Amino acid sequence: MNAMKRKITERLIAWKNKESARMPLLVYGARQVGKTYILREFGERFYKNVAYINLETNRTVSSYFSENIEPARIILFLETEVRERIIPGDTLIILDEVQSCERALTSLKYFNEKAPEYHIVCAGSLLGVAINREQYSFPVGNVDSMTLFPMDFEEFLWTLGEERLCAEIKRAFELNEALPAALHDKALDIYRQYLIIGGMPRAILEFVQTKSLLPVPDVQNKIINDYIADMAKYASNTESVKIRAAYNSIPVQLAKENKKFQYKLAQKGGGAAIFGAAIDWLHFAGVVLKCERIEQGMMPISVYRDLSAFKLYMSDVGLLTMKSGISQQTILAAGEIDNSFLGAISENYVAQALATNHHGLYYWTSDGIAELDFVLQKGGDIIAVEVKTGMRTKSRSLNIFGQKYKPSYSIRISAKNFGFENGIKSVPLYAVFCI
Repeated sequence: MNAMKRKITERLIAWKNKESARMPLLVYGARQVGKTYILREFGERFYKNVAYINLETNRTVSSYFSENIEPARIILFLETEVRERIIPGDTLIILDEVQSCERALTSLKYFNEKAPEYHIVCAGSLLGVAINREQYSFPVGNVDSMTLFPMDFEEFLWTLGEERLCAEIKRAFELNEALPAALHDKALDIYRQYLIIGGMPRAILEFVQTKSLLPVPDVQNKIINDYIADMAKYASNTESVKIRAAYNSIPVQLAKENKKFQYKLAQKGGGAAIFGAAIDWLHFAGVVLKCERIEQGMMPISVYRDLSAFKLYMSDVGLLTMKSGISQQTILAAGEIDNSFLGAISENYVAQALATNHHGLYYWTSDGIAELDFVLQKGGDIIAVEVKTGMRTKSRSLNIFGQKYKPSYSIRISAKNFGFENGIKSVPLYAVFCI
């Protein structure tokens, strides 16, 4: 097995190597996506030493932040805690679970202003939730930020030792050239395994170590239980009930032909006033992805969003597969077995891949006669994206969008090989990481 190589490492190296204007760094991401692992590995590889503090479990350090947060005072105390010198440029300071200590977050402003020579990274699984609560004094303009998502399909291939296959997929994507049939079929097989395993590092590690899919759902179930525990721990009782109801309804929401989120499916009589804060909590915690509706395919697409209509996806497709209860053999035999929920799983996978590549998530509808799964703004282009699970790829909605907005090209994601014709770029399901 290869080490769990992550794309964020290159961005962390670029942050470390900034000659000037390097600010303290916040790393966002849902619980169990690998934040602590990747930050400690980064520190061990690129610094002489690492000063790691978990502010949720180390109450001594947390309470010290409650008083004077002058950088020199904090550094002296941290040195006594980790029992070694903290040297600017040589030591990486990692403050984990920083959302549990508001004053530590506030201190970043003073580190940036008075002691920018120190390299500080903060992470937290509910950091997004915490800083969107009014009581937090967020150091606006004094921090850099990055988001770590579950491992995408390319990182999954790297872990399996399939770097050559990655390179061939990227080349075929750029040239719109079909992969040899054997490679195409191999990549589709691995893609279907990924739909079951997903991108949570612990689930991938379990698969690699056991060479079996059977233990994977147990790992995923533990992760979902951790999420539910967070909902109870970091929200009020009444709010946590709504958060769980909204989260548990996602497979049902995605099973509908119209995948727009319907509050009544989460709770009878539910509405935006009841569930708005719960959905925001899930979104800020990084455990769901929100895809908003637009009714105009023009730039900039963000100004044409309809705030009242959206779809929710799980942040990890493997968790959706497990939570839905669909059988593993149905996923693995997707080319032979017809199951309507496979479409929802493929769509969730694409949403996850696009979000990982920092695309805003939007879908398009037109007067109830057409709907596109995703619309992207890439450079100066508006790109319509349609997702199909199999080889049948006729698309009325792509045609309607194309006639109305004249995009330079559209993308059809399916089980078909690479190609380009009639203004439509054919992208196999396993190659969405290239978009």
